[in-house]
Amino acid sequence: MDIEFLVAGEYGITVDEAANFISNDHFVFLDVRTQEEKDHLTFTFAQHIPLHELPDRVDELPRDKFIITFCVSGFRAAMAYAFLRTQDFDEIKALKGRLDQLAGAMTPGRFYRLGP
Repeated sequence: MDIEFLVAGEYGITVDEAANFISNDHFVFLDVRTQEEKDHLTFTFAQHIPLHELPDRVDELPRDKFIITFCVSGFRAAMAYAFLRTQDFDEIKALKGRLDQLAGAMTPGRFYRLGP
């Protein structure tokens, strides 16, 4: 994995793709936002480990599941992705998209609009 890999977005999964896996037991959504951010908006389907705690808590993550990391902007999710790859997690992607899109994907009828 190098900078070209990250720039190309190969590590990511779109909100629409990820939304299909919210109820799938093989997928774990990993919320790497701060506790304060989580307190403001909680995703009940996600496991929460703030990015700065991830190195000390990596053993809490299942190695037999597909992990999708997410945060507000995608930056910390990409950092968590890169870290977990160094820890030999193979089935992992970082969410590409805004947090409000993920919140919209959870609502009945998917209230957010895609595109222009």
